[in-house]
Amino acid sequence: MEHPPHPLHPLERDLDALRAAWVDAMPAFGALTGGAQVELEQMSDAGLVGVADLVARARRDADALLVRVGTEIARRSGPDFGDTGLAKKQGFHNAARFLAATMGGSRSEASRLLAVGAATAERHSFTGEYGPAPHPHVAAALVAGTISAEAAAAVTSMLDRVGARADSSLVDVTEKALVDLAAVAPLDLVMRGVREAEARLDSDGVEPREDVLRGERSLTMFESGGMLHLRARLDPETAAPIKAAIEALVSDVLRQRDRVPHADGLTGTEGVAGTEGVAGTEGLAGTDGSVCAGPVISDDRAIPQLQADALAALARHSLGCAQTSTPLAKTTVIVRMNLETLIEGVGHATIDGLDQPISASTARRLAADAEVIPAVLGSQRVPLDLGRSARFFTKAQRLALGERDGGCASCGQNIGYVEAHHIRWWERDAGPTDLENGVMLCSFCHHRMHRENWDIRATRDSVWFIPPPHVDPARIPRLGGRARFDLSIARARVSA
Repeated sequence: MEHPPHPLHPLERDLDALRAAWVDAMPAFGALTGGAQVELEQMSDAGLVGVADLVARARRDADALLVRVGTEIARRSGPDFGDTGLAKKQGFHNAARFLAATMGGSRSEASRLLAVGAATAERHSFTGEYGPAPHPHVAAALVAGTISAEAAAAVTSMLDRVGARADSSLVDVTEKALVDLAAVAPLDLVMRGVREAEARLDSDGVEPREDVLRGERSLTMFESGGMLHLRARLDPETAAPIKAAIEALVSDVLRQRDRVPHADGLTGTEGVAGTEGVAGTEGLAGTDGSVCAGPVISDDRAIPQLQADALAALARHSLGCAQTSTPLAKTTVIVRMNLETLIEGVGHATIDGLDQPISASTARRLAADAEVIPAVLGSQRVPLDLGRSARFFTKAQRLALGERDGGCASCGQNIGYVEAHHIRWWERDAGPTDLENGVMLCSFCHHRMHRENWDIRATRDSVWFIPPPHVDPARIPRLGGRARFDLSIARARVSA
């Protein structure tokens, strides 16, 4: 009978691999020995990336072991032990306080680890046998070191909230899909997937959760140090028009910065007539081939400063100012929903730029507002594919691309700061202006894709990024866009 690996084996394996990678990353000859900073500064780029990956792997394995240790501390500190419980014997009120002191962290962090432990520990039967964990996919991923404790906490806490009301088979498939996502995506994208999954699993719970959020909205103002401080906590419905208006003004400034000729054909401002293939701030190409003068003074405001100035512009406009730097009529709130949600009021919807899903009733209420676009796309009256008949993506096409990509299809940047770009360039490759040749990208990812020669493949409902050989010799395609966190769950729902 094969014995399970020792609990310390993953950490020993990580340290052995890290030692080897550290040595390989150093120069072959003339390396200086010293502290960590001295040696890290001598590493090659590839070697440093490899070391970072292994340190992150060791951290995940250490956290997984800490979850197990914390679970046992909690068991020995339970109410059945009374004053003889382990935590109280050590001078602490409960296991969370004991673990927080041991970690040097917060009680909330310790409580989160203990909750993950309870959700992923094998269950004891009355006969003393061990059964599967409440969330076996998360438990297996923790043991394998493929997901972080933070991601495990996000997934298990959501599943525990909705488990009693959701179909058990769909819960299992959803758990597996979220674990797969957490293994390859950063935590912020995992959280988006968790919110979407919760709305799918428990559609009846969206509106009650929404009511709680709305009841917690607030805006406080106070003066300190000569500055007025604003602190707001806004539910999605309240936040949507505020966020959209500020982002419209900020995006207009950023687009102005991006208009300068560029040699490689980068399309930094597609969708603005005459600006495809340009990026920067030095000037605009004139019709006679000359370069028009740019702004006399460069706009070097940081994003937070731009947002503060945008809020002030909106306030001045509401107090009677005739103009703002961008017409407010361009400001719209886009609510994405399916046709059944719009007609029947059943299901959930999302607001562009906000991760928190909204209820069907809120979506229908917002859709009744003249300044809100209900994005129920693809009717025969709306041409989504223009081929070579038009160079720039239409508003309808950008709405459809936003539905597919959910923001920057590569990094997930907020949809307010992305543009629609041709995958195969309009001029160089004669690329058509249609959904299968379009992708939503932020400026950083757009330039990186061209600079590093990434390939992009898109369909109407998915977009894939193929890394260059120096990033991944196998060139394994990476799923991007909204499908990263809801496509597999949506398919599971259809098959359930």
